[in-house]
Amino acid sequence: MTTERPLTPADFPPGHPAWSLLTGPTPLFALAQDPRFSYCLYVPREYRANGPAYPLVVAVHGTRRRAETLRDAFARFAEEHGCIVLAPLFPAGITGPNDLDSYKLLSPVIRADTLLLHMVDEAAARWNVAKDRFHLHGFSGGGQFAHRFAYLHPGRLASLSVGAPGRVTLLDATLPWWHGTADMAEKFGAEADPAALRHLPVQLVIGEGDTSTTDLSPDGPDPAGAHRTDRLAALRDNWHAHGISTRLDTVPDVAHDHFGVLPTVQRFLAEQLRT
Repeated sequence: MTTERPLTPADFPPGHPAWSLLTGPTPLFALAQDPRFSYCLYVPREYRANGPAYPLVVAVHGTRRRAETLRDAFARFAEEHGCIVLAPLFPAGITGPNDLDSYKLLSPVIRADTLLLHMVDEAAARWNVAKDRFHLHGFSGGGQFAHRFAYLHPGRLASLSVGAPGRVTLLDATLPWWHGTADMAEKFGAEADPAALRHLPVQLVIGEGDTSTTDLSPDGPDPAGAHRTDRLAALRDNWHAHGISTRLDTVPDVAHDHFGVLPTVQRFLAEQLRT
């Protein structure tokens, strides 16, 4: 692993070509901890290295891995709200040629949750960004990742937005991971702690027409329901039963479309950034 110091925008005057690569939409950076994984950011054009740290919003892609497109969809948001947006890329094919899901399920083989924390650390070494607690959003496969990340690292989150997950993990000590949390300690070295989530602002978001089952993984009957709307409702009911408050936003005239629900997501995130 290189010991070279990462260059920062402060190393270059505004207008220098390197400044333009380190502000606005950045390139994809390989993760030093494991270069199979990478991340890109949107950094406000008027970035300042000194002064208060910029809030961090992490936006996690779905199965199609449109990380840069998702990052770009947050560009105006980042400029208007003075935050930095980080979009990780968890490639397909990591645990085998047909692997699409290991990052969503937080496979103990690759631990996508800890990989994200390494990305946040790297970003904080280069930009003036708050890394201790950040805002996390994911949709579809990213929604699966986001709520499971919250189980393992609730203290790292400032807010949580979970969009239309195809599979949910319930707080249930009778079901094994990923359906439940019975063996969380064995797999991840951490017990589920509902109390740690009770003061976290949580948005659950889905399109009103997101009721198709054609693209759901054929895992057999799911105790949480037949389609994403049922499963998100089951997650909400499960969390409410454990004292975890959530806000459910159902977006009219939208099916399973990340960019269709994104304005609703960004309104929620904007509220959190103002508090």
